[in-house]
Parts: sequence; structure tokens; C-alpha cells
Amino acid sequence: MFRLAEEKDFDFISKWDQHIDRKELKTILSLKRVYIAESEDNFMGWLRYNLFWDSIPFMNMLYFLEDYRKKGIGREFVAYWEKEMQKLGYQRVMTSTVSKEYAQHFYYKLGYIGIGGFMLQGEPYEIILEKEL
Repeated sequence: MFRLAEEKDFDFISKWDQHIDRKELKTILSLKRVYIAESEDNFMGWLRYNLFWDSIPFMNMLYFLEDYRKKGIGREFVAYWEKEMQKLGYQRVMTSTVSKEYAQHFYYKLGYIGIGGFMLQGEPYEIILEKEL
């Protein structure tokens, strides 16, 4: 159901993920920092991350196509990613969400803790969350 994305997935992911430059997407694919959720070869969504302070996995994007939302798949996908991060030797992970989005409640239910935030000029407050693995 979940797997590490491969370079062959680039065109498909870049079609859906409009939040990242195509060159940067190629880079993080080569660094093995993108995972795909699929069912019977149907693309459901993706998760991508980078490293905060070059040392802590920071989930930048968790996205599901409309038909696959609110089915518990996101919870399973995050748990899968967390286990993968543990296998790589990480002891904690981070993410963030805009304070006006429901996603913060999703992460709190998964054991993430708000550890601060910031507000860019003209933007809503961004909550930074962390979880010990």
C-alpha cells in the first residue's frame, strides 16, 4: 500500500504536487524522501519530507486525492513513515500546519506536540509539531 517513490514516478507526482519546483522534486526523489500511497496500482497520495536542521525528518507534504480522504489511510501512512524514519536511525520527526487548518487536530491525535510556530507577513500562524519515536 505504501512504498518509496522512484524516479519513474516523477511525471505522475509532479502532475499533482504543485507545491514544489520540478527540479527540487527530482532532487528529493533521488534522495529517497518521497513515499507513495497506492492501492491495486491506483495512486492515492504521497508524503514527502526533508531534514530540519539537516538532522530531523520534517514532513513537508502529506496529500491524498479526494476519493481517499477521511478513510484512515493518512493515519496508516504517517505511522508507516515514522517506522521508516526509525529504521533510518532517527529518534524524532517534525511537521507543521497552518493554524486555521484541521490538520493540526489530525497530528495531535497521532501524538505530535506543538513546539512553537511563526507567522509570515500576511499569512496565518504556522504551528510546528514534533513527535518522539
